[in-house]
Amino acid sequence: MIPRLADNGGFHGPSIDEFFPGELFNIFGLTVHRITLVQAISTLAIILILVLGTRRMKIIPGRFQSVVEMGLGFVRTNVAHDLLGRKDGDRFLPILTTIFFMVLFFNITGIIPFLNIAGSSVAAVPLTLAVVSYVTFIYAGIRRNGWRFFKNSLFPQGVPGFALPIVAIIELVSTFILRPVTLMLRLLMNMIVGHMLLVLCFSATWFFFFTAGGGWAALGVGTLAFGGAFTVFEILVAVLQAYVFTVLTAVYIQLAVAEEH
Repeated sequence: MIPRLADNGGFHGPSIDEFFPGELFNIFGLTVHRITLVQAISTLAIILILVLGTRRMKIIPGRFQSVVEMGLGFVRTNVAHDLLGRKDGDRFLPILTTIFFMVLFFNITGIIPFLNIAGSSVAAVPLTLAVVSYVTFIYAGIRRNGWRFFKNSLFPQGVPGFALPIVAIIELVSTFILRPVTLMLRLLMNMIVGHMLLVLCFSATWFFFFTAGGGWAALGVGTLAFGGAFTVFEILVAVLQAYVFTVLTAVYIQLAVAEEH
């Protein structure tokens, strides 16, 4: 995004209205934006990497196979098995692995040149993942405890009878309403804010170097340095958000399959 001049000739920072790129083309009545293209590229990249990395696995792996095995092993050992145990961990491993790599790849496009926008920075992606996590949580609870799952969740043991209605309302809101909402908003807001910070730093750098010129170029060096630092930070956030989303999904499943709540 190249900044435009304000009415007084000064720097005009990017606004939230300028966040979404315009239409690229229309195919069969479907409008394709740059972010749609980024999402498609991310999905193809996930499929190719996982298929190629696991298609002809060797006892002594090469570098590519080692990297893929490291990613898969990380989700299996540090998320699925640690939080759910071996049996339940293996049962829910496919969905946890899918969530982790989808969030990771969709996030990381925000710092890749010529893509420069996270595929998860529109509400549809975090919302879809949150719904998948929520449905899996409900399914796991009903599968393990039957319809007692809702009773155990809304009416915990040991609560005095006079407090049960209040506790039930709190549990209903926190467990069955706020969980998917917070999952969605956490991921969405992190990606939007990260993108806006990068755009602000690099558009300001462009302005100071090529529009203001002169001594203002020194400020361009500073905004460029901040942009580089925020880029590294955004990589950390992309990985961390993928991990957090996957861990929270596993935690919700673990709470659902527990015998008592």
